Amino acid sequence: MSTQGLLIVLSGPSGAGKGTVCKALLKECPQIQYSISATTREPRVGEVHGKNYFFTKVEDFEEKIASKNFLEWAKVYDNYYGTPRDFVIENLKNGRDVILEIDVNGAKQVMENFPEGTFIFLLPPSLEELSNRIYKRGTDSKDVIKKRLASAEGEIEEMKNYNYAVLNDKVENAVEKIKAIIVAEKCKVNKIDVVKEGFKNDLPID
Repeated sequence: MSTQGLLIVLSGPSGAGKGTVCKALLKECPQIQYSISATTREPRVGEVHGKNYFFTKVEDFEEKIASKNFLEWAKVYDNYYGTPRDFVIENLKNGRDVILEIDVNGAKQVMENFPEGTFIFLLPPSLEELSNRIYKRGTDSKDVIKKRLASAEGEIEEMKNYNYAVLNDKVENAVEKIKAIIVAEKCKVNKIDVVKEGFKNDLPID
């Protein structure tokens, strides 16, 4: 069987519950490595380098952009954020599955830079429920919420570019479906490392 891990990319619109589902999945499957992002922002109280983020100087981050050392990156409010390619590849080569929880724009970049990943689109039960979830957060103004909802409609159209779609009606249901997807992916013929000649040699010959 394959000794290399899977890169699982969990994406979807803001408010779909990516973070909640990802945490629940990792609680049930602690063997999965959560992808740690690099950032140029200053550490907050209690944050640890290499655990919460890889805290990086701007010039170092920009050098890595130039040398294509990120699977995806973005600049948000004057700070860079990105997924280090080396960290992901090292874990995959060591046989560990890696999950990347990311927005739709970031997932597009990963599709281009690592198309062999497993891309899962997390759907809210409805746009109405998505609106309710964002309002309940209480972290955004009404104008920002309207923009997020308008953006969500366009993001849902990107679902056709993913390998799988999972409806997040209940967190536990979504987690079970993602676990089933991981099992199915590992059973794909192109993911199985069999030394064909050696396998054939073990077969009985009449």
